[in-house]
Amino acid sequence: MAVEVQYYVLLSMALFCIGLFGILTRRNALLFLMSVELMLNAANINLIAFSFYQGNLTGQVFALFTMALAAAEVAVGLGIILVLYRNFRDVDVTVPTTMRW
Repeated sequence: MAVEVQYYVLLSMALFCIGLFGILTRRNALLFLMSVELMLNAANINLIAFSFYQGNLTGQVFALFTMALAAAEVAVGLGIILVLYRNFRDVDVTVPTTMRW
């Protein structure tokens, strides 16, 4: 018994909406990163579901590239968060207004 594509799309939509809500409402930089990861995982679910539905591997390859992009994003994001914490002793994204030009 195979699960239909609509259920994967609904799951992906729910994860994406949770991630978008997290980005729009939170001020903590770590929660920003977690929300972006949720949104990327929602895109991966869609890619893999439609790849399985169409019977080719293209979506799964794109999902692997998206996972590599997410790993790079986390590495750069954590570096930025560490610099913010060293300079301002907080990871609130509204505090570092002196970094603007």
